[in-house]
Amino acid sequence: MPSAPGAAPRRRPVLPARAAFWVQASVLVVVMAASSAPSPLYPLYQDLWGFPPVVLTVIFAAYVVALLTALLTVGALSDHLGRRPVLLVALVLEIAAMLVFVLADSEATLVAARLVQGVATGTATGALGAYVIELEPEGRRGLGTVITGAGPVLGLAGGAVASSLIVATAPEMIDLIFLVLLGLLVLQTVGTALGPETVERAPGALASLRPRVHFPPHVRRSAVWVLPAAAACWALGGLIIALGPNLVRLLTGADSVVLTGVVVAALTGTGGITILLLGSTAPERVLAVGMSLLVVGMAATIAALAAGSVALYFAATVVAGIGFGAGFLGVLRLLLPQAAPHERAGLLSAIYVVSYLSHSIPAVVAGAVAGRIGLVPTAAGYAGMVLVLALFVLLGLIRNRPAARERRIARP
Repeated sequence: MPSAPGAAPRRRPVLPARAAFWVQASVLVVVMAASSAPSPLYPLYQDLWGFPPVVLTVIFAAYVVALLTALLTVGALSDHLGRRPVLLVALVLEIAAMLVFVLADSEATLVAARLVQGVATGTATGALGAYVIELEPEGRRGLGTVITGAGPVLGLAGGAVASSLIVATAPEMIDLIFLVLLGLLVLQTVGTALGPETVERAPGALASLRPRVHFPPHVRRSAVWVLPAAAACWALGGLIIALGPNLVRLLTGADSVVLTGVVVAALTGTGGITILLLGSTAPERVLAVGMSLLVVGMAATIAALAAGSVALYFAATVVAGIGFGAGFLGVLRLLLPQAAPHERAGLLSAIYVVSYLSHSIPAVVAGAVAGRIGLVPTAAGYAGMVLVLALFVLLGLIRNRPAARERRIARP
């Protein structure tokens, strides 16, 4: 019925900004948990349907290709259309992916689920990170950037560990993790629909769909020496996910899914907690701490592989996990403040393009090389590559100290 003359127009319910902030923080964690949850279940699917090992590579590649395609095309779309509409589309796609996982009956449906999930995750990444920063509660400066850094890492850990526990305790309940995630995503979709918008629509939406990795001109000088830190951190994640299960099996002599999940959590969970604890530390300092610990962790990893010590390998992973968290937080805290609000989602998407490429390409190459030269030499060489990247960033920090000092003075 039409409104009475002079009546105030009806408005949709809107969550308070503080509540919306925590809703989106939870979305960030759950979306990333959903991305890591399928990995520990692949051996069960392989036993059920009898597909060859090469199919696992296809499933992994399908997710990565879809995610990178979305990051390169729609990664900056929310800078033009608004955060909420882009996130709502991403959440609907993520819900669809969970449904496909629940209904999966062949390797083809697994590939389809990962394709849809890759598009959903890539669509959400830039918009979600920017939205969390823009909803940051008053008086909590920097909290949005901390959550943007910690959320994905904690989500990756939570998804992998939860799936690993299900595999170990109730392998017949293979769909349980997806049903739980489905329920959470439905609630978060409602919460997102009720949230406030933080940016005004701007022209250029179609032009923004042109595939590109865009760093604003005033960010590029810093990006040259800061981005290798993101590459080192996420390449380390690729090492743990691609070669970690086989390394654990080799060092322990046991095929333990739970132990594999614990090693993944030792890296990503430790990294996420580190980000939360170091959120107020100066960005140059936190980056220096992260890269220094990454060097120590990788050196210890090489020593553990040479000695065949699982205890040293686990300790090295914990140290490297602290470096992972501090290093990635340093990247975000150094680069994001240099971007204008309308550049935020695009810059975040570009950072994640670099991160996911570093996470996936070395992991795929390592999997192929390990079959030729052996698992331990491959893993040691991989750790050495991460160590060299971390050293490069440390040298960059030393060379750019004057510029960093100028940025601190210029900050209000």
